[in-house]
Amino acid sequence: MTSRADLLRLRRLAHAIDGDREATPADVARRMLAVQAQDFAAGSWALGVRTEGATRADVLADLDAGRIVRSWPMRGTLHFVPPEDLRWMLGVTTGRMIAGLAARHRQLELDTPDFARARDIVVEALSGGGRIGRAELMELWEANGIATAGQRGYHLIYYLAQTGLVCWGPTLRTQQALVLLDEWAPQSRQLEPDEAWGEFLLRYLHGHGPATVKDFVWWTKGTVAGAKTARAVLGDALTTLEVDGVEYLLTAELADRAAGHPETRSERDAVQLLPAFDEYLLGYQQRDLVLDDEHFQRIVPGGNGVFQPIVVARGRVVGTWRRGSATLDIESFAPLTAAQERAAERAGAGYRRFAG
Repeated sequence: MTSRADLLRLRRLAHAIDGDREATPADVARRMLAVQAQDFAAGSWALGVRTEGATRADVLADLDAGRIVRSWPMRGTLHFVPPEDLRWMLGVTTGRMIAGLAARHRQLELDTPDFARARDIVVEALSGGGRIGRAELMELWEANGIATAGQRGYHLIYYLAQTGLVCWGPTLRTQQALVLLDEWAPQSRQLEPDEAWGEFLLRYLHGHGPATVKDFVWWTKGTVAGAKTARAVLGDALTTLEVDGVEYLLTAELADRAAGHPETRSERDAVQLLPAFDEYLLGYQQRDLVLDDEHFQRIVPGGNGVFQPIVVARGRVVGTWRRGSATLDIESFAPLTAAQERAAERAGAGYRRFAG
């Protein structure tokens, strides 16, 4: 029987917040497959904290070079993803996502001709290396007789991204510009449907494991049947462990790596300052392994869906933090040990180096 502490150590190693880090933000995106990024600044730190010391400028450089793109690969949520993986991910998720929006599209009076016209305008405007900001695209559509008010514009962009026409690419002011996916990221992996399900599960576990089948189905907004197909495709590449009577999946590679890398004292005392909406907390349907129910309101005040930056010690969420005018303000649920206080100071220095 594996303990909760053992499971959380495996997760920290998979997430690259303990043990070996990645060299670049783009390497983190490949490791995680998808990093939640509806909050651009928070998503940038999620990439940075998992590297050996990348800065925000390094994240922006990878975005500007097309080594990372941002889109809605699943769950209707923006993620940073590797450009070569986005198309096959959409091939798995798009049908269910678009079908699930049919009622909302009717409410907004958006139908096939609207999407086709919006698509034609975007292709004409961006072909040949063009790029456009969100506000400018809304103005362009309005000038061509397509109303964008009342979330119509958002749903038009989402549809065109979900169907593989556009993605968020190079930086523009404080966010990103839309570009044609085929031009910005022409190289793409081609996977058969069963192979794609297997790759989805393998990559999820590579950056998030151990996790349950329910976690994976929730993360992808996929199906249990798809998860079963994925397990069959992967075979011996996966192994399992049991904690409190629950089966968790993980890659055989992670199990071997953890076995050959005993936990060090510095890892036991380590404290991570993770961003809002970080995958370490949001990458799973079940979150009680890392966060006590009594503290949930501290992480999501008012239950409004806006997650706060989190302090993690020994794999558990033990507080929140925020950037002050000159320092980082940490509010822990219980006093930290002296070693953890020092580790939190080092983590804060790492964030300040990242942010510049």
